[in-house]
Amino acid sequence: MSNTPSNTNKRNLRSKRLATAALLVTLALIFSYVEALIPSPVAIPGVKLGLANLVILVALYQLDFRYAFAISIVRIIISGLLFSGVFGMLYSMAGGILSLLVMYFLKKTNLFSIIGVSMAGGVFHNIGQILVASLVVSDLRMFLYLPILMFSGIISGILIGIFTYYILKALPGDLLKQNS
Repeated sequence: MSNTPSNTNKRNLRSKRLATAALLVTLALIFSYVEALIPSPVAIPGVKLGLANLVILVALYQLDFRYAFAISIVRIIISGLLFSGVFGMLYSMAGGILSLLVMYFLKKTNLFSIIGVSMAGGVFHNIGQILVASLVVSDLRMFLYLPILMFSGIISGILIGIFTYYILKALPGDLLKQNS
């Protein structure tokens, strides 16, 4: 590959995006750790704010789907190994992948604000977890828990969406553009 200015700019952009993705994985892990330390604000198992999703949303809006997906998967695997174990990782993986896919498609339509995208992500994260939990324990009664988790997903999704909106607003618009 020749060292034309175009190729150099592309390599620089890829390096910058990779370094940013590594920083975002680290930040998501820190948020996961903090969340693991904080007891649930309500006495309902599995109800969490989803602080790491803030990082995934920033990646989805500032980088692209591939980076957001990679950051999410790496964060889920490492935090599963460190904080929640294999089953926690399995539930988180199902919820994280389903959530990210829904957020990506909603973002792509340009019909939803970041708050709406985040809210849908929170709801579908919980749906993914319930699907896996019902398969693991072979009991469809797990879905009786879904309305509670959907409500918590709506609330946490709105809060995370609001936080993400202000973070994205504070970031420079050309943070990861080719000529930055």
